[in-house]
Amino acid sequence: MSNSKITHSSPKYRATKKIAKGTFGIVYQACVIQTNEIVAIKKVLQDPNYKNRELSIMKLLDHFNIVKMNDFFYTTDNNCRSKHSEKNKQDVYLNLVLEHIPQTIHYFSKQFFQQRKQIPLTWIKLCDFGSAKILIKGEPNIAYICSRFYRAPELILGSTDYTTSIDLWSCGCIIAELFIGKPLFVGENSMMQFLEIIRVLGTPTKKQIEKMNPNSITSRLPQFTKQKFSKIFPKDTPNEAIDLISKLLKYSPQKRIHPLPACAHSFFDDLRDPNSRLPNGNALPPLFNFTEQETKGLSDEIILKLNPQKNSLSNNFQQKDNSNELEKLKGNIIQETQNNHKIIEKENNHKKNEKENEKEKEKEKEKEKSKNSNQKIQQKKKKGFFAFFRKK
Repeated sequence: MSNSKITHSSPKYRATKKIAKGTFGIVYQACVIQTNEIVAIKKVLQDPNYKNRELSIMKLLDHFNIVKMNDFFYTTDNNCRSKHSEKNKQDVYLNLVLEHIPQTIHYFSKQFFQQRKQIPLTWIKLCDFGSAKILIKGEPNIAYICSRFYRAPELILGSTDYTTSIDLWSCGCIIAELFIGKPLFVGENSMMQFLEIIRVLGTPTKKQIEKMNPNSITSRLPQFTKQKFSKIFPKDTPNEAIDLISKLLKYSPQKRIHPLPACAHSFFDDLRDPNSRLPNGNALPPLFNFTEQETKGLSDEIILKLNPQKNSLSNNFQQKDNSNELEKLKGNIIQETQNNHKIIEKENNHKKNEKENEKEKEKEKEKEKSKNSNQKIQQKKKKGFFAFFRKK
């Protein structure tokens, strides 16, 4: 990344065509003049009254699912940012694309960032951070954020104390759209957007509304029962995909599935198969290489799913060492049997000794009894003689 600041139009790049235009800027396809490398340049109008969070955040981010910023430069009337963009991306399995989403959201949540702008156009790699913000505890946030179709219900209800779970809602909306072929919730304004949500998820309870925004003052909502997701999606939609979407689209932000458990969901099990291949026959890119620090605090079941290669290596080692384990097991059984025999023999000897001791004690008692009996007889005789002599 080059951080050299240029005060005039950069001679390093040549714009070839406009790719996209949004509320906050324009994206151009361009090439590096010296190398002919294809890049994307985002032109952002800089308001001197506001800090450009996107630039400062892009400097901090380093993740393989995020478009890396190679350079940025200033001009007298605007601010442009150059980002590396791969050309001619290979087709990939749908669930391969989707697996990157919760993985990247997890990275954001760990960095205390919110992207706050997830739409399908920002994928396969996340690239638009114009609405991103570093979370500071206790600091209120803007509620009117994120493209409407992907806006979490707590934002629609005006919450200013939301978390990174708003990105999880957006994630669920996008995954649903990729299966349906159109946005799941389409409202003309915020009120209609919320109405579209409750048509599908059912009318939220008072408790659910409090979880989204405890300060929300909502009028009487129309009553809808929750629809079955299986009726909304095409018949060939995998049940695992529907289950994952349903766990992301929860009213209560705290109940939405967290990013790493989402990566461990059964929908992505095919990607854990070492025999899985891309449509062109190539091996899958490294997907499940989470560090111990990232998986700290998770259950063993989830950790094994997040690191299937480690589990596979462990299984292979166990298979190779099976013969040795069997020999060890046999040896242990023999040793245990021998020990049991010794214990039984010892117990028998102990019982035998106890019986002999009891016999000896009985003999001693008989002797003592006989002795006492003789003493009593002698005492009686003495008394008799004493009485006899006294009479005399």
